[in-house]
Amino acid sequence: MRYLSSLVLVKLLLAASGSLLAQPLALPSVAKYWIYLADKDPLVAPSLSPQALANRQARHLPVDETDKPVSAAYIAQLRALGIAPTGQSRWFNAVSAPLTAAQRQQVARLPFVRDVQALNPGLIITSIPHASAPKLAAVMTQMQADSFAAAGLTGRFVQIGVIDAGFFGADSMSWLKPIAQRGGFRQIRDFVNRAGTHNDLIHTRETRSDDHGTEVLGAIGGYDPVGGLQLGLGYDASFYLARTDAGNREFRGEEDNWVQAIEWMDSLGVRLINTSLGYAKGFTNPRENYAPAQMDGHTSLISRAAQMAVDKKGMLVIVSAGNEGDDHTWRVISTPADAEGVLAVGATNNRLWNRIGYSSIGPEALPYLKPNISCFSLYGTSLAAPAITGFAACLMQANPKLTNKQLRDIIQQSAHLYPYGNNYVGYGVPQASRALLLLRGQPLPNTTRLVKATGKQIDVDLSASVEQTVSVFRKKSARHVLRQEALRANKGKLVLRRLTGETHTTVDMKDAVIEVVWE
Repeated sequence: MRYLSSLVLVKLLLAASGSLLAQPLALPSVAKYWIYLADKDPLVAPSLSPQALANRQARHLPVDETDKPVSAAYIAQLRALGIAPTGQSRWFNAVSAPLTAAQRQQVARLPFVRDVQALNPGLIITSIPHASAPKLAAVMTQMQADSFAAAGLTGRFVQIGVIDAGFFGADSMSWLKPIAQRGGFRQIRDFVNRAGTHNDLIHTRETRSDDHGTEVLGAIGGYDPVGGLQLGLGYDASFYLARTDAGNREFRGEEDNWVQAIEWMDSLGVRLINTSLGYAKGFTNPRENYAPAQMDGHTSLISRAAQMAVDKKGMLVIVSAGNEGDDHTWRVISTPADAEGVLAVGATNNRLWNRIGYSSIGPEALPYLKPNISCFSLYGTSLAAPAITGFAACLMQANPKLTNKQLRDIIQQSAHLYPYGNNYVGYGVPQASRALLLLRGQPLPNTTRLVKATGKQIDVDLSASVEQTVSVFRKKSARHVLRQEALRANKGKLVLRRLTGETHTTVDMKDAVIEVVWE
């Protein structure tokens, strides 16, 4: 990535000066800003489709000022000053635009401008190098795909919005052809290339990352009828696709693009959103990078937008947690996974279901649990989040009247560690059989046990478990992990010796969980 950024910098220098040996031109410095406006036109109606209005009414969510478009009169006045807005946000009543220092001062003095804030760099695709096809059959087994299949749940009639980097080849991949052939890709919009003719995102590749969204689609609803391989749970869903990231470069892929994309999906009535993008560290200007302490759920604009989508628009937003778990200068989740209302998804290994090394952990300063849940993925949390999105689509098909928060609660409560979550894997891996019981209002099987321990050691009885090598989370509080281990029982007994600072220990047997509280 650093090599790519260097090439971009060279091209910019060549464009500005004509030659690296020539004297640089005295061009004004231009940066991008959000321009927050004071009010809206009271005579203009909200920009919502009939389906979006019906969704709000059914869930008793009000239609308010955030649903009205940005004032066309204010945009016209900005254009008259030589300012060219590149994006609009009705939720935040703002437009984004490149401004020189002089223009910034001029705009700030306008009577209809409330504030002017600089955009920071930092968008990265939360995926490590990935394969040409997402090999996710294992995660289907982990989440009990057969339980949904037996109930006839395939995501049918559910609309899913995918905000990503690109969808090149989505109609030609064998596991996505069934969706393309039935017209399942309903609308596609490019928020990166807005000028000129419509860009064919499925048949045009601009960057190396333009198939990232294609792989995400495979993890949501991929199914190969010839080979019989199921890659995702929601293969009968309908999809609305938005490209908001300009590739895997070392600067933000336009935060305003993401905000506009989710507002567009809201206006269409789409309630389920998957985004496998995250804001973390940038490289173009290190002074403007996000810091781990800023992953607090409210610092970044994208987190505020995601929270608004949850609280005011009734959307279930599923986000990849990030792949910085092995980066000891960062380690924590990226934004918008830090927003309280989103369902942030980490990644587990397939054998023990504990945290795979790259998966980002939840900041200890947060008053709520992150990540929320996890599931198996070899290729980054970018492909863990869409696996959960397919899971959510099956639940929405089963009961379309559920609110976004009810859906989020069912998914969390169906996870195998619930209620003993931690900041490594959240509540663990959602289980379809448990989710179906919750949907029906039936009691869950008793698979948890609370044990109180005194002293420095305890022997835990594992004789009832089929798993004799288990995952152990050593915690310094009810949810913050000191370290995770794989331990083996001896003759059905697991010996736990208390670590310094350890207050809680979770013993994860996959089919059952024991929570040890040290006194």
